[in-house]
Amino acid sequence: MYEVIKNFHQQFEYQPKIENQERLLKREKFIVVGMGGSHLAAGLLKAWQPQSEIIIHRDYGLPALSDKILKESLIVISSYSGNTEEVIDAFYKAREKKLSLAAISCNGRLIDLAKETKTPYVQLPKTDLAPRLALGHSLMALLKITGKDKELKEAGALSNLLNPAEAEGAGRSLGKKLKGFIPIIYSSLKNKGLGYVWKAIFNETDKIPSFINVFPELNHSEMAGFNPDSLKKLCQNFYFIALKDSSDEPRIIKRMEAFKNLFGKNGLIVETIELQGLNQFHKIFSSVILAEWTGYYLAKEYGFGTEAPIIEEFKKLIATRG
Repeated sequence: MYEVIKNFHQQFEYQPKIENQERLLKREKFIVVGMGGSHLAAGLLKAWQPQSEIIIHRDYGLPALSDKILKESLIVISSYSGNTEEVIDAFYKAREKKLSLAAISCNGRLIDLAKETKTPYVQLPKTDLAPRLALGHSLMALLKITGKDKELKEAGALSNLLNPAEAEGAGRSLGKKLKGFIPIIYSSLKNKGLGYVWKAIFNETDKIPSFINVFPELNHSEMAGFNPDSLKKLCQNFYFIALKDSSDEPRIIKRMEAFKNLFGKNGLIVETIELQGLNQFHKIFSSVILAEWTGYYLAKEYGFGTEAPIIEEFKKLIATRG
């Protein structure tokens, strides 16, 4: 895992190839169907381009949208393993409705279905990486299949811009500080997809609870639940991480600062992590790399491996019960 994070920037050298490209219909609207790590790249693309017409669907079948919107959209079926139950179900539903369809996967049933039905697809490099560790590959494939050539070129430049080694020290330090705490990740709504990546890394790499929310919504409900006076024992194990982006709405930044001051004054731990980089893509993936390093070093503190056996156990449980 150490070498994977250290060489993360090399994933942006990947040149995706679309099979059955002649059957790929050009669309401006996209519905990305994916579960777990297979929808993370779409969330990061939304963080980079909030105005882009991308809907992320994390469920069986297709989203409850009008037939008109479904027909105007490219349905991108994404499953890193290729065997995700909910995603395969969505593939069949899209075929039944004769919708524009494409697939992204490493292997498995989804690639077989794409080949059988001559559906356009990108086959990701076959590695032993968990989806959260292969976000560069996944993003490049998503940009290719959605026809975002300009963005694909910009993402490719990250192979030279990103320097994972620079973030290792900060990740090690944060990982050590987080031992014994539950990370709560807060960001702007724009960066919710990035916050979700942080959460997924803590959940899957470190096997610990972690939760996310966004400003300003959290100021109207969730923050009322952290009352250090009456619930001090309950609140003392939370470690708040605020992902601050200079391109956020100034009023959001003001709320983050006020939140940190208020919670800090009341004895709660709040750490602000400012997104840094030469452009928005650079900032987003620099933060992803910091999250990966943090998760790696926190896992070393706990002595955990990188697998998630409880998820595999759950899959077996639902498979046997039908």
